[in-house]
Amino acid sequence: MKYILLIASFNALFYLLLLIQKKSKALHDRILIYWLSYLGLYTGSYAFYSHYLFSEYPLLSSGFISLLMLHGPFLYLYISSLVFHKTRLRKRDLVHFAPFLLFNLYLLYAYIIPGASVGIGLEHTVQKTGPPLFFALFLIMTVLSGPTYFILSLKLFKKLDSNISENFSYSENIDLKWMRTLVLIFGVIWTVFIFTASVYHILKLFSIAFCTDGLFISLSGFIILVGYFGLKQKEIFIHFPAEKMNSGIESQKKYAGSGLKEEDAKEYADILLSHIQSKKSYLNPTITLSELAEEMKIHPHYLSQIINEIFKQNFFDFINQYRVEDVKLKMLDPGYDKFSLLGIAFECGFNSKSAFNRIFKKATGITPSQYKDLNSFKK
Repeated sequence: MKYILLIASFNALFYLLLLIQKKSKALHDRILIYWLSYLGLYTGSYAFYSHYLFSEYPLLSSGFISLLMLHGPFLYLYISSLVFHKTRLRKRDLVHFAPFLLFNLYLLYAYIIPGASVGIGLEHTVQKTGPPLFFALFLIMTVLSGPTYFILSLKLFKKLDSNISENFSYSENIDLKWMRTLVLIFGVIWTVFIFTASVYHILKLFSIAFCTDGLFISLSGFIILVGYFGLKQKEIFIHFPAEKMNSGIESQKKYAGSGLKEEDAKEYADILLSHIQSKKSYLNPTITLSELAEEMKIHPHYLSQIINEIFKQNFFDFINQYRVEDVKLKMLDPGYDKFSLLGIAFECGFNSKSAFNRIFKKATGITPSQYKDLNSFKK
């Protein structure tokens, strides 16, 4: 196990060096630098000193375990920097690190004040009395920290999905699929080992080292994957300044202060339909709301309002309905008999097989191949 942890620690520091050398660093890159520094040093230290630390130095080992409270905030801030296209952290973002700071201030107090450290320790062998109230409270906060931030991160993904549907006509490479998978897998693993640690403290089974060994082994896998994918991760909304972003909140709230009059909205809606049909903007596989708005010489917020309120769709569905209809027409066109279904999909603006199949089935209720077979007699 020691070698696994050291390999993970080495990988964290290796990816850290690559990130430091990156010329233009976005906020998520800077967060990842601090995150990998913490993870690399943390797993490396655990590899060398964990079991000895728990049994011989109760206060120090408690401080070591308190470092687990940093993982959730780093995860949350990393994802939020991508979802909300942040360029810098705000002061209120630092509140996420307050529990960790308070825990260690308490441990420092226990170290300085004689007798205050009695009962503080992670191994039952060093606990002659019950743990102090504040220490028990901070342990509970440490236990809940991971699951809480995993849930908060999953909520961020819902916000990301909403932003993508309002601003993009595609989702490949911008949906943070790799991070979603990591959060789900590691969230389950974290919860399992936290439950094991709770059983240890309640029933006095196993040892604290047994509980943390499994957690750190899984953390090692997380380090390697988050470093690898994080190094390649680009900004999602880099071309979407705050004034051009459209969030997925309810339509009435989103456009409450809009200056777009109803008669103007209907006129723009007619222009939009004419523009889409004549310019076929949907054939651009990476067309975005702001790009279409620029083509039409209209503000992105107005265009979003028209699509949402008049056509009752988000931008993603609005564009892809034209792609689906174009695919259906080309399937029945003898001129495209030599094209595969995927080839036709690419001709119509789709940029991946999975997206094409998913969107087509959502729109028609059947797969592209089924649709072609059912309508082949119309040729």
